[in-house]
Amino acid sequence: MIERDKNRERTLIVGVELTTDTINIDNSMDELEELVYAAGGEVINRIIQRKSSIDSAYFIGKGKAKEIKNYCEELDIELVVFNDELSGAQLRNLEKIIDRKIVDRTNLILDIFANRASSKEGKLQVKLAQLKYRLPRLVGFRDYLSREGGGIGTRGPGEQKLETDRRHVLREIYNIEKALKDAEKARAIKRKRREDSNLPIVALVGYTNAGKSTLLNKLIEQSEDFNENKKVFVYDMLFATLDTSLRKAQLPNGQNFLITDTVGFVSKLPTHLIEAFKGTLEEVQYADLLLHVVDASNEDLDIQIKTTYNILEELEVIDKPIITVFNKMDKVKIDDLIYDSRYVDKKVFISSKNSTNLEKLLHLIEDNLPQEYREVNLKIPYDKQELVNYFLDNYNVDYIKYGYDGTELSLSINKIDYERYLEYIF
Repeated sequence: MIERDKNRERTLIVGVELTTDTINIDNSMDELEELVYAAGGEVINRIIQRKSSIDSAYFIGKGKAKEIKNYCEELDIELVVFNDELSGAQLRNLEKIIDRKIVDRTNLILDIFANRASSKEGKLQVKLAQLKYRLPRLVGFRDYLSREGGGIGTRGPGEQKLETDRRHVLREIYNIEKALKDAEKARAIKRKRREDSNLPIVALVGYTNAGKSTLLNKLIEQSEDFNENKKVFVYDMLFATLDTSLRKAQLPNGQNFLITDTVGFVSKLPTHLIEAFKGTLEEVQYADLLLHVVDASNEDLDIQIKTTYNILEELEVIDKPIITVFNKMDKVKIDDLIYDSRYVDKKVFISSKNSTNLEKLLHLIEDNLPQEYREVNLKIPYDKQELVNYFLDNYNVDYIKYGYDGTELSLSINKIDYERYLEYIF
C-alpha cells in the first residue's frame, strides 16, 4: 500500500469500459491511480462508466459530465484524469461543463516523463512528445495553462504558454528534432566505441516497475570489479527512472558483457512517446540479447507481456534472442502464473530482491549470447602489452606466464577477437 500525503492535488479518475474491451477496467484504473500518484496527485475517488461506444463530443456523455461536476464540488476535486486519450474537442467540452483541470492518460504520462527526465536528450524527447500531443489541443488547454499554480499536466512546455502561437510551437518542434538528430550522431559515436570493444550487449526491456533497475544492480554486483557507485537509481514507483543506463557485468565463464536498462512500458503508452523515445529505445536494436523482465506478481502479467511484445514489434527487434525473466517470484508461486506461452520461449524464474536464481539467469545469458568462443593460447610481444591489459579486462584468463619474448595467456575468446588477434595464437 502506497503511503499518501496531503500535499497532493485532489484527483478524481474516470474510466470507460466498452463492451469490446479485453483489458480488465479495474486493474487499468488501479494503474491509472499509480500514475496519478507518480505525477504528484492523490486519488480521492474513481468513476467507471460502461458504454457500448465513446461519445464523440463529451467522451462520457454530457449527462455524465454534469454528474462529475457535482462530484468535484462535493469532494473538493482539483483535477479530473481520464483513463483514455481525449480529442481537443472532448477536452474543451469537458472543461466547460466540469470547470476543473482535465488531464487524459496520455498527458498524465507525458507529465511524469517531463518531471523525471534528467539527461539533455531525455528532456528534449519528452518536450517534443508534449508539443506534438498539445499542438492540436491548444484551444482546450488555453484556460488552465494560464492559471496560477501549474500542477499535473502543465509541466514542460505548458509553462511557456503554449497557446501563444501555433507557428511558434511548430518552429520549436523543428528545432528540437534538429537537436535530437545531433544527439543521435553523438550516440552513434558512443555506439561505435562499444562495438569496437567487442563486448556483447544485453538489454533489459519490459513493463515499468517490473524490477529492471533492481535486476541490473544485482547483475553488476556479480562482477569482480564491482563498485557501489555503479548502481542505478531504484524506487518502487511507475517510471522511477527514464534515462538509459549502461553498465559492465560478468558471466560465469569470466566473459564481460554490457547491460543496458531502458525506459519501462505501460499499457496505452502514448504513440507520441514511443515515437519520441525511439532514439533512446533504438539502443535495443543494437543489443545481442533481450531480457524481458516481467512482474510475476502482477495480476495482468499476460497483458503486460503482450504489451511489451507489441512495442518490441514496433521497434523491429522481435526476432532477437529473448529470455523472459519472471521477477518477484518471492511474492507468487510458479503454479499460479497464467500467461500465453506463445510469447514466452526461454524463461527463468527469479527474485531480484532475494537474489534467487541469478546464477541460473547468468548461465542462461551465457548460453544464448550469439557469440562463439574458442579456447586459445596467446603470446603477446612486450611491445604490445596494452593487449594483455585488454584481455585481462575483458576475459577470464586461466593462465598467464611472462616469458623471455612475451606474455603467454590461456583463455576463451569470442570469434571476433579470435580473428582479430590470430597472429598471436600459438
